[in-house]
Amino acid sequence: MKVALVGFGTVGKSVYDMLEKAEGMTPGKVLMLPEFFTDPTFQTTDYNDILNDPETEAVVECITNAKAGYEYARAALNAGKHYVSSSKAMVAVYGAELNRLAREKGVAFLFGAACGGSMPILMALSQSRQMDEVLSVSGILNGTTNYMLDAMQRKGCTYEAALKTAQELGYAEADPTADVSGADSLRKIMLACAVSYGVLPSEGLNREGIESLTAEDVNHFAARGLVCRLIAKGGRNEDGSVYACVEPVLFGKNAPESSVLDNNNLAKSVCRYNGSLVLIGQGAGGDPTASNVLRDLVNIRAAYRHYLPADCKEGTAMNDACLSRYYVRVDGQDAGLFQAEEAEQDGSVCRIVTAAMPVKKMHQLAADIRANGRKVFFAAMAE
Repeated sequence: MKVALVGFGTVGKSVYDMLEKAEGMTPGKVLMLPEFFTDPTFQTTDYNDILNDPETEAVVECITNAKAGYEYARAALNAGKHYVSSSKAMVAVYGAELNRLAREKGVAFLFGAACGGSMPILMALSQSRQMDEVLSVSGILNGTTNYMLDAMQRKGCTYEAALKTAQELGYAEADPTADVSGADSLRKIMLACAVSYGVLPSEGLNREGIESLTAEDVNHFAARGLVCRLIAKGGRNEDGSVYACVEPVLFGKNAPESSVLDNNNLAKSVCRYNGSLVLIGQGAGGDPTASNVLRDLVNIRAAYRHYLPADCKEGTAMNDACLSRYYVRVDGQDAGLFQAEEAEQDGSVCRIVTAAMPVKKMHQLAADIRANGRKVFFAAMAE
């Protein structure tokens, strides 16, 4: 199978190298922006060179521009070519539409590398959906924040020092907002819900990152024998609706999530018959992500064409039906907003463990507190 590429950055170059060695595959043309075009023997600046090549069966896209990726995908699918993307941002916005187009044209639309780097999360969920019932999916889906949390808790780094080191190591971008705010993890859990439930939640989502975490919070967790991780989670409510959110979660030291160190990721699915399945591995990087791209191409050769079900549609996350107990650190004047099971006052700061409450309500209370110019940190308590 001849495979063309769109994008030749860290992931694209790794995909190209792996294609040269992969059984039954060969690299085709690589689409380059004019300013980066250097070698006409395998590069092109004209996408039509790829679309009009009858020998090119598949296109792999490894770029970050969601709108451009969408346009490339539409053109390739309309030309009857399989399309593989590593762009979570693109699939989170346009995935349902592109799934319909791919099925109409009788070609594949796969995006395993958009969620979990090297881990075949979406493939496992897709297969589970077809032979089982996926009850929930969750995990540590961002290596940057996991590295930072691990550095703060295990090595005693400050938030600022942990972020600086993550940037120096190439885990965090110069602008780390998408990572530390939880936006990157949220896109991934959106894809996981779309694959598991046929609903791509685009509204009703809740997101809390790690920007409000302090060294004092970390010390308090340690005194309670707890470890903080940024967790994306989704699943079905009892009424059949879907929930999806990202927020810090506190685990006991013996929990699997607590043992995921540095920039590693963990994904956990719970199915009715299969029970729990846990995957741990590299969540980013050229070679790990490229390996998931190649896995999609192998799937295409085996006639596995779609992660999303045929009736996948955009929908709303119903997070008011999903309950958690929360650890909350607030100014004393805001403590009365919460129904507390435990409370501890330290000067003007109050630390609370709440009774079970809806995810949506907790996120709204935090937004209201911040709107009034005061600070808050919260994390769900793992049950």
